[in-house]
Parts: sequence; structure tokens; C-alpha cells
Amino acid sequence: MNLPILPTLSTMFIVLSAVLVAIGWALVRKGKIDAHKKTMFAAAIAALTFFIIYSSRTIFIGNTAFGGPDDFKIYYTVFLIFHIFLATTGAVFGLVTIWLGFKGRIKRHRKIGPITSIIWFFTATTGVVVYSLLYVLYDGGETTSVIKAILG
Repeated sequence: MNLPILPTLSTMFIVLSAVLVAIGWALVRKGKIDAHKKTMFAAAIAALTFFIIYSSRTIFIGNTAFGGPDDFKIYYTVFLIFHIFLATTGAVFGLVTIWLGFKGRIKRHRKIGPITSIIWFFTATTGVVVYSLLYVLYDGGETTSVIKAILG
């Protein structure tokens, strides 16, 4: 199996960010606030690293179309759109949650933090599924622009 380096690397960073969010969540529940802050900051850096790799690849190389069976493409496309919606929502929630934490607005931070974490866990999970469908279970299709990769 010959896995492409940039998608593999970016997927590893998004998984790392989700693992760090889980650790950060456990730390804050144990009252280890300073360790929570550091871990969540590391999670944000991992997510940002994912985004830089992903967006750079998209801009300079393009995205890979689904290379699996044609009759499965519609299911993949619906799943991909769901993942994109989750990722966008998770990123916005993440930025707001981090901002609230840095500004000391702890009551609101505590309120949306768990929601943000759950969205991020689903984002990471669906991202791994998309990666697996594109590069592990099936050979990737044509690498092309985002619009063409999504719509065919």
C-alpha cells in the first residue's frame, strides 16, 4: 500500500488534535486547569497544522476524487458533505471556545467546551473515514479542484 504523504500527515494531525482534546477534557474534570490550558493549546496547534497542510495541498495540488465504485459515490458524497459541515462547525466552535478561555469568560467557556469537543471528535472520526475511503479502501480518483472532486 502506497499512501500519499500529505493526506496521511494531515489526517494524523487531526487525530492528534482530537486525542489532545480528550486529554484536556479529562484534565479539566480533575481540576488540573494549567495542564488543561496547555493541552488544549497543543490541540489547537495540531488542528492548525492540519489546516495548513490540508489547505496548502488543496491550493497547490487539488483534492482527490472518490475512486471507489460508481454506485457508492452518492453515499460517499453525502458523507463528505456531512464531514465538511462538521469540520466547519467544529472549527468555528473551537475558535470561539479558545477565545472565551483566553478572555477568562469561564462560564461560557464551560458551557460550549463540551459541545465543541463532541463536534471535534465526530469531525476527526469522519475525517479518518473520508481518508480511508479515498486512500486505503479504494485507490484515489483523479486529483483535481475541490468543486470537481465533490460534484464529480
